[in-house]
Amino acid sequence: MDIKIRKFCTFVEEIMIDGEKTIQGKVNKRSSAAVIIKNPFAGKYVEDLSQLTEWSVEIAPILTKKALEAAGMEMGEVESYGKAAIVGGNGELEHAASILHPKLGKPFRDEVGGGKAIIPSSKKMGYPGCTIDVPLHYKDAAFVRSHFDAMEVRIPDAPRGDEIVVILSITNCGRPHPRVGGLKKDEAKCEDGLR
Repeated sequence: MDIKIRKFCTFVEEIMIDGEKTIQGKVNKRSSAAVIIKNPFAGKYVEDLSQLTEWSVEIAPILTKKALEAAGMEMGEVESYGKAAIVGGNGELEHAASILHPKLGKPFRDEVGGGKAIIPSSKKMGYPGCTIDVPLHYKDAAFVRSHFDAMEVRIPDAPRGDEIVVILSITNCGRPHPRVGGLKKDEAKCEDGLR
């Protein structure tokens, strides 16, 4: 691994009450793990971004394990997932895309026990301390409306101009007290990744 990692960060939410109503049953957990890496292409245009694409295969299992461990969740508990990246000002948006899209999905899914639905993503150019909302949805059927959600992540000192922040997020739940209708988790066929 020739990735220059500055640090890892983890974030965990355990939601007990939402909208003045206590959550019944299991503790609703949302967890994100982030890595801050040196962007080898900062400050220059490079046609071949495959180095970042290959790095994603190494990064995904590490981040997923950190998110699971931080939340005290087992692989089989994961219901939702999402991914995001913030590129520092000397990089390009395409650098985030090259990490998030071509190859990150398979190792991420392997670490959460599968996932038939597309992994929702967001990317942006940013500066130290900027926030990003990591989109989330049910990992086996994207149209399960109770799991349309996001988790905000912010790292006070990242990304610097020559860095990329890569974030993977998981949950063991959907939104607290969902009641806007639509396909329910227990109704999903989980065959095509959609419904």
